[in-house]
Order: sequence, then structure tokens, then C-alpha cells
Amino acid sequence: MRGGRSLYSVGLVCALACALVPAAPASAKSLLPFPNNSLTVKDRHTPTGRRVHLVKNEMPRNKKGMHIDPRPYNRADGFSPGAPILVQVPVLNSPTRLARIHAPTVDNIAPSLRRSSPVQLIDEKSGKRQLAWAEVDMNDSHPSSRLLEIHPGRNLREGHTYIVVLRNIGRKKGKHVPARILRRLAKAGVKRKGLYMAWDFTVASAQSIAGPLLAIRNDAFKRLGDTNLKDMKVQGGSPAFAVTNVTDVPPCDPAGCQTGQDAFIARRVAGTVTVPCYLNQAGCPPGSRFAFRGRRLSVPSPGSNTIKANFVCNIPRSASAAAPARPSLYGHGLFGSATEINSTPLEQLSNEHDIMLCATDWIGMSRNDIPTAIGILQDLSGFPKLTDRVDQSMVDFMYLGRAMIHPSGFGSNPAFQIGGGSTINASRLYYVGGSQGGIFGGTLTAVAPDFDRAILAVPGMDYSVLLPRSVDFDAYSQVLYPAYPNQAVRPLLLSLIQQLWDRSDPDGFANHMTAHPYPNTPSHKVFIEEAFGDHQVTNVMTEIEARTIGASLRTPILDPGRGSEKRPFFGISRIKSFPFTGNAIEVWDIGPLRNVGGQVLGTPTPPSINKPNRPGVDPHGPDASEQVTGRQQASDFLMPDAQSKITDVCGPKPCYLAGWTGP
Repeated sequence: MRGGRSLYSVGLVCALACALVPAAPASAKSLLPFPNNSLTVKDRHTPTGRRVHLVKNEMPRNKKGMHIDPRPYNRADGFSPGAPILVQVPVLNSPTRLARIHAPTVDNIAPSLRRSSPVQLIDEKSGKRQLAWAEVDMNDSHPSSRLLEIHPGRNLREGHTYIVVLRNIGRKKGKHVPARILRRLAKAGVKRKGLYMAWDFTVASAQSIAGPLLAIRNDAFKRLGDTNLKDMKVQGGSPAFAVTNVTDVPPCDPAGCQTGQDAFIARRVAGTVTVPCYLNQAGCPPGSRFAFRGRRLSVPSPGSNTIKANFVCNIPRSASAAAPARPSLYGHGLFGSATEINSTPLEQLSNEHDIMLCATDWIGMSRNDIPTAIGILQDLSGFPKLTDRVDQSMVDFMYLGRAMIHPSGFGSNPAFQIGGGSTINASRLYYVGGSQGGIFGGTLTAVAPDFDRAILAVPGMDYSVLLPRSVDFDAYSQVLYPAYPNQAVRPLLLSLIQQLWDRSDPDGFANHMTAHPYPNTPSHKVFIEEAFGDHQVTNVMTEIEARTIGASLRTPILDPGRGSEKRPFFGISRIKSFPFTGNAIEVWDIGPLRNVGGQVLGTPTPPSINKPNRPGVDPHGPDASEQVTGRQQASDFLMPDAQSKITDVCGPKPCYLAGWTGP
């Protein structure tokens, strides 16, 4: 399920990184602390009663002196539910100094709920402290300019206002705190004595964050004749599609597979699905984006613009008219393509359990979007070109899924028929995604009308936190960092763009991924597979996603001493018995860093600072799909209704991978 980084993309990034023209950067300190309700204005027309109001000449600028365009941000009625909260506290410029004041950290998050915590995040309405942790940006090599980052340990509630509290910060004199905030803090039991700093911010409403994606989803299915998306019943017409290539794959020779042969797949089918295009260029090409009239999304008239979304489907050898396969969408890895469906573990899953996987590109973050992404990194005003096209890709995936299960869809086409009938069991659709497909698969799950079971392998959310902790960002930072050379501004850049990324990143949708579904949307169940020590998708954001969606954890989790958390996986409930029928998270481990016969194996515990895990083997790749038991577990979950269950395939020990059998 791994999505590899292409040498093409790395080389292109490195080449363009050197082409930037020097100019003086702006510090953008006027935006700190961020987010902050001082950066909003009252607006009685929004659900929160507020509207973000950023000013162009206060926005960060690149080396060419170009300020980030604030207009896309100013359409929001609040801020991100999970992006980093940033402030500069000169005395707190290292992990050692954070430890000195006993601040909650990524390895010890529980103390954030105590009244004595020096870092607190308080719901203004209820007065309850929220799970949170703090860290210093260690990617800034200058201690004097490092920012303090505060992270929610579970995503905040939309439309709620939160107060950030810093107290007992050594002997430093505190900042001025407005009287209105002091009154609210008094109700929450926070005393003035020792108060260093406090401010508030309002989280954007669900309408503000998810509104554009829900609007285009509803419009797209209305065009098919289906307006009831909650009942999981296929109504109206099928999306139009065209089969462009059919390859019958010969089985392997008794002596082994030869070129062009395949042990697991009988037929590969490629083609396109016609999808309404909601972006501002014909065919939704890279670089296109939503069009707005003021703050309202402009939806094109039916038939005026469409995109031919590619698809690749693999029909397993186990499928026939007598034993039709369960259909499942598949989401590929970082800046990859639909052809990643052809990996051996996925083919084994298909054939062993009679599952037909179909994929399309995650446009916006697919291989074809790499040049656009490089341009965006040099001028972040173009960021909607990425996020808006990812939103379009969600509709592409939903249309592909509808074509897979519609009576007049794929099953009616000879390309999908073997033995006199359809090879597709069209009674239910499912989803499997890995890496980027595990990340964006969370967003797709939250809005999907045709499937209610999703496996998210090595996923996470909130790219603003994922990027500095990912080895994948090494190449892309070679463009972003020269364009925005002020190290102190970079955390602000990431937190800023997360406000837009939330419109496609599961960070903006996690509150509705399982429970509390959006209007006209079914509820969903999710199974998360985490790779301990992941070099590409940091475990901390996988676990915050698990807390937010209410996933329960399989135990035993890890071998004693393997992790660094004082209270491991705090705030995540444990699975008490199997089979389990709720939302779940399971941790797989390739073992500690070690040398066996001169070969480096395993990976260390993730670092406690905002940098990637690098040594040893990246466990992002050898995932559960490579094991017979892992594939059986996936099949057990990808079942309809009462048949769906999570089984325990690891026994009395933690779940091991890549030959590791425990200490």
C-alpha cells in the first residue's frame, strides 16, 4: 500500500529550488499569536458570527516580495480544528525549557487536563480543558526566534471558541490579557496569579470547512438523479464511462511467473469516468481551482464542463459470474497514480478474498500535479490550486464508486464479465487506501454515499504537522525553504495553509468521519493500521485522528519499553474482546533498530521533536497487506453491516511485521 517518491519529482524539485531570486522576507510577526480572534471581524451572516480578516501587507512574503493572498482565507468563519497554535515565548525555546516548567508534551499529553498545567486549551463555553501538547520548532536553527507550537490532542469542535493559556512561565512578566478573557478564565478555575499570556480563537463551522466539497458532491449526484445520499441506495442513472483498454492476463507457468503473466489478476480494465468539473478551467487540469462570487462557490451549469477521470480495475482470478467480487475503491500514495493498484500485496488481497480494486488518481496531489505543486511552494498564494483539485478528486472517486455498483455501470459492460455474467457483487462498495490514500481516504469516507467501511493504512491528518515530521518533505522543502528563507516564519506558513488544506485534508472532516455524519450522509466505520516509527506519516497524527473519530485500540500494543510515552496512547479506549464491531486502530511493529548479520533492521522509537524518524528501515512500506493474516483481517472488515468485524490475527503478542517476532 506504500506510495513511493518518484526520482523524477525529487530531481525536478532540486532543479527548480535553485532558480529563486533573493529579496527581503517579511517576518509576519503581526499575525502572532496564531490563530487569534483579533484576526477576525464580526459577521452576522456566518454560522460562527465571525469572519477571518487577514490583511495582505501583513501576510508572509516570499523572496520575490510577493505576499500570500489573504482572500481565500478570509472566506472562512473561523480557524482550523487541528492546526498548530503558534506563539513566540522567548524563554521557551528548547525542549529542555519546556520540561523545566512541566509542560505537556507529545510523550506526556495527559497533564494538559490539569489545572496546574502551564499550557492549557480551554473550551470557552464549557470551561473544560482540552487534551493538548506543546513543542518548540526545532527546525529553526536560531533559538532566539523559535516558535512555541501547541497542538490539540483531539480535534477541536467546529464553531466553538477556545482560550489558549500560558502560565507559570518562570519569572517572566506576563502579557496584557483582555478583561473579557480574564472573566472566562475565572469561570474555568484559572487564577490570575502566574498568568503569562492568554488569547482566544474560534474554530470554523462545518459549513465553512466542508461546505464546498459537500456542495459539489450533492450537485454531482443530483445530476445523476440521486438526492437521498444517506440511505446508501443507488438511485438515478450511472455515471457515463468508457473502457479504453482490456488486458486478459495469462496465469503463471508451473515453473514460475514469466513476463506478462500474473498469479492473481485475470484481467486489467482501464478507462475513464465522465465527472462534472467544478473548477475554473475546461477539463479540470492541473492549476485549475474553484471560482467564487464573493464568498459563494460558483457551481457550473450541467454539461458545461466535465473531466474524464481515469480508472484502473483489477479483476482477480477468483472472480466469476458465479462468485462475483466485492468492489472496493483504492487510494494511492504521495504524488502517485492509479497504477499503484498493481502491487503484489494488493493483488494477493484481491485474489485470496475475491475483491475487485479500482483506482483513479488523487488529482491535486497526483504525479501529474508535481510541476504545479513546485510552483505553489515558491508562491503560496497558489495553494488553492492544490486543495481545490483534491476536492474535485473526491467527486471523481465517488463517481467511480457509483459506476462500479450501478446496475447500468461497470457490471453491464463485457469488460467486467467473465463466464456469462458480471464479476462484480454490486450490493455494497468499500474503500482501501494507503499512505496518501489513507490520509485523503479519511476525507472521502466522511462524505461518501456508497460505502460505509474503510481501511486506512498508515494514515494521518493535518499536513501542517505531518510535513516537518516526514522524510518525504525533504525534497519539497528544497523549494519551499529557499522561497521563504525566514526560519521563524515557516511554522506560520504551514499553519496558515492548513486553514485551506482543511477543506480536503481529513483534519477538517474527522469530526464527521464516523459519528455525527454530515447532513444527507450515512455514518461510517473505519479501521486504521499504524506502522510504529513510521518515517513518512508520523504516528502522533495517526493517533490524534484515532482519538477524534472514536477508534478503539487493539492490545497488547507494543513490547514493554518500545515506546517513549509516559501513558501510551492516552485518551484512546482499548478493545476488550474480539470480534470487534466498532472503529479501530491497530499498531504494527517491525521491531527496534538492530544489526543482524551485518544487515540493519527495525526502526527506533519516533523522535520527540518535530523532525522525521530516519534511522533503520522505514516501516511505512512493509505493512499488514504483506501478510496472509493481515489480508484476512482486511477481508473480515470489508463486509456489509452485521457481517463486518475486526478479528484479532496477532494473538497474545503485539502485531509484528517484516520478520520481527519480538524480544
